[in-house]
Formats: sequence, structure tokens, C-alpha cells
Amino acid sequence: LPISPLVRSVHVTAPVLVPPTTFKLLGSPPNRPSAFFPGLLDPSFQPFADHFWDYHRHLPPGKVEPHKNQLDSCIRMALARLPAVSDCSRVGSSMAVSRVPSPPPQEANTPVAENWCYTQVKVVKFSYMWTINNFSFCREEMGEVLKSSTFSAGANDKLKWCLRVNPKGLDEESKDYLSLYLLLVSCNKSEVRAKFKFSILNAKREETKAMEMQFRIPKFDKTGRRGTDSGAPSVQFSSSIPQSQRAYRFVQGKDWGFKKFIRRDFLLDEANGLLPDDKLTIFCEVSVVADSVNISGQSNAIQFKVPECRLPDDLGQLFEVQKFSDVTLSVNGREFQAHKAILAARSPVFAAMFEHEMEERKLNRVAITDVEQEVLKEMLRFIYTGRAANLERMADDLLAAADKYALERLKVMCEEALCTNLSVDNAADTLILADLHSADQLKAQAIDFINTHATDVMETAGWKTMILSHPHLIAEAFRALATQQIPPIGPPRKRVKQS
Repeated sequence: LPISPLVRSVHVTAPVLVPPTTFKLLGSPPNRPSAFFPGLLDPSFQPFADHFWDYHRHLPPGKVEPHKNQLDSCIRMALARLPAVSDCSRVGSSMAVSRVPSPPPQEANTPVAENWCYTQVKVVKFSYMWTINNFSFCREEMGEVLKSSTFSAGANDKLKWCLRVNPKGLDEESKDYLSLYLLLVSCNKSEVRAKFKFSILNAKREETKAMEMQFRIPKFDKTGRRGTDSGAPSVQFSSSIPQSQRAYRFVQGKDWGFKKFIRRDFLLDEANGLLPDDKLTIFCEVSVVADSVNISGQSNAIQFKVPECRLPDDLGQLFEVQKFSDVTLSVNGREFQAHKAILAARSPVFAAMFEHEMEERKLNRVAITDVEQEVLKEMLRFIYTGRAANLERMADDLLAAADKYALERLKVMCEEALCTNLSVDNAADTLILADLHSADQLKAQAIDFINTHATDVMETAGWKTMILSHPHLIAEAFRALATQQIPPIGPPRKRVKQS
């Protein structure tokens, strides 16, 4: 550090960043700064320090103060060129630290600025599903169009959109293809920027493959200014899903999309499974760029890199090593050591056990008879860490355990996992499970799935069991089917492959 030659008494750290005003000016030391503070000066500062030492040592005492600002300015310029200092070790009895202005938290070794600004671009995302029944009977000629109903991101959204399909292509060039576009029907702005993605749902309600152009992304066509693709790139059917790579500019009444979205012969081929029951289902995801917000300010404080919170990891380790435990959970001859405070804080059921004069509190032992060993271990791991690594594998058993011990978050996580894996084979059993444990969200989804695939589900063993053991669920399913006015709109749910 280039230190004024008038400094005699100072407490420093190694390495240090200290403004000159921190030091007590008592007179000139006998040597240059590089000798006065051996090993403490950053090499980039040493020439500055020694230069000002040579300059100041020949000035009378009364002439020093006018030149101090020059030294301060020199030091500040040097400070600005150095990376931030961290992990300083203390030398002496106190430590002086500079307050170099800096922006909000940054990566290491990045420039430091006194003023900063963040621009937050708001993006609104939503999706839309369009099903065209009896698609193979569409008689529209080349250039003729089918339009979906209008949709938006929400009831209060002023932007209205729709999808436009040319079943037999837009023009002579695309007559062997299906053309697909996203149209901005109405808006309250001069223009809107948006990204979008199209996919076709197959018989398993999964997003599936669609057209792409080799060697480069598909060219987008804007109605009103449609041209042919330069270079005539070859087209193939692949596993990628067409989507805009950047935000495109929409104005009211104009659209963007794919002139050659998918070949008609491939789409109509039953072997490809893209028209189950002669229904074409198009799934569209839209991301609209909304307003941007600027947040600016000035920073004068040192930026500390605070380590990430390791509480889940630390508590998980406490559970694994089973140190300092004060209660034993016994299940089928296997014992787990745990901590009353943690169990009680996470589960109202455990809290009631340990709070009142119950046997579990007196003996510091809880006997569990209706949960399997591995399920109990996974539940305890969730109680300690908030995570369930084996959720997919044992979601049904974990749902029952979560319901018994009032672990609401784990219960909903299990509902989501079971809902994602709904299939024809397990739909009835899943509905029974949801009803038994008051899993309302899962129950609603299971009923909806059964109504959508009623013919197939009614042939399963689970359905026949439900008729005998849970007839009220049959009534609920048919009541929902009778009152259903429109098909549900939302992201498709994956189904487990049937063996």
C-alpha cells in the first residue's frame, strides 16, 4: 500500500486496503514504505509508495499537507485497478478496512462500480391446447384456414391470441404440409414481443416430435410478407420441437409460425400415433415480453460472499449419524434414533405425543406398526431435510405416512408425483388412495383422467375392485362427467408406459 511517509503508527492487515485518512500523521519514518512495511505492500502499490516517500521527504513539515490530496488520489486510482480483498488475517491489535464503493453482489474478480442499475424484464408465460376432432375429414383446400378460439394469459389480459392452421398448406410450396401460426387478434399496444413453441400431443398425451430444417432453425413466415426459404434447405422429421429462438414482434392482426410445420402424410399415418381417435391436439406455449423495470443505486459497503445455507444438509447429517438423539422409533424390529424437538417442530402428531403425558413421552420410544421400514426412513429424512429423494418410487406409501403424521408439504409432493404418473392401469387404484387419505387435488385429477379414458379404464382390475369396495367413487366419477361442460385446458400429463 502506498502509505504517506508521515505515517509512524498504524495497525494493518495483510493484505490491506486502507485510505490515508485512517493513519495518524506523526512524522517521517526512517525508511521508504517498502522497507517500513516489509511483506505487507502489494507489488503494484510499491512504486507509488516509494515515489511519494522520495517526494515528501525533501519537503518542510508545513509543506506536506497541500500534497496529501495528490497521494490520496493516487491511492484511490490504484485501488480501483485491484480485485477485491477477502479472507484477511489480522495483524496487530486492530484492523482498518476501506469502504470501496461496489455494486450489488457480483462474481469474483469483476470490476467495482460506485453506481449500478438492474433492468428486470417481465415475461408472462402461458399455454394453450387446441384439439381438432375428425381431422382427417377436414376438406379445406390449399390456403384455406382453421382458427381456434381466442385465448389470453388471464381474464384481465388485454392481449388476445389464437392459433391458425392450414390443413393443406399455405401455398403451392407447402401443399404437402400442415402450416401452423400464432396470431395476435387484438392488443392495447402498438406492438408486442413474444416467443412461442408448438408441439403435437401423441396418443399418450406427450409432447412429441415435429418438423425441423437441417443445418439451421426453421425459417419463420410472417403473413403479409411471406417469401420462400432461401437455399431450399432439406426438411426432415426429428425429435426437436419447433420454437422461436428469439422474441418476435407481433402487431394486431399479424402472425408468426411455420409454413412447413409437419408433412401431412406423416401426420395421417396411424403408425406414428399423432392422431389418436382422429384428433389432432396442438399444444402451444407463449412467452410475452411485458414491461421492464429499472432498479438503480449506489454502493459503499464491502461485498461479502455469504455461503449458501447448509441447514438441510447439516440436519440430514445429524439424522444419518444419529448423534444426540433422545427418542427411538421402532418399526418391525428396526430402530431409528431421532430428536424430539425436530420431530415435534415438523409434525403436529409427534408434537402431541411428546407434549402430553403419553407413553411415548415417558419411555422416549415410539412404536410404529403401519409403516414399512424404508418408508419410515424416507419420511424421517424428509422431516430433517425437506427432501424426498425416493419420492417417485414410493409415492403411494409416502402419501399414507404423510397423511398420518400431518406432513402437508410431503403429502402434496406425493400427490403431484402420483398425478404425473397416472395411467389407464393405475387410475382407479389412485382414485381409491386419494379418497382414503383426503388427497383432494389428486382425487380431482384421477376423476378427470378416468372420464377422459373411461372406455379403457373400465376394463381394468382396479375399476372392478372399485365397483365392489368403493361404489361412491363410481358415482362421483360419473357425476363429474355429467356436469363437465368443456374439456380441461392445461399442460398434458405424462402417462406411464404400459407393458
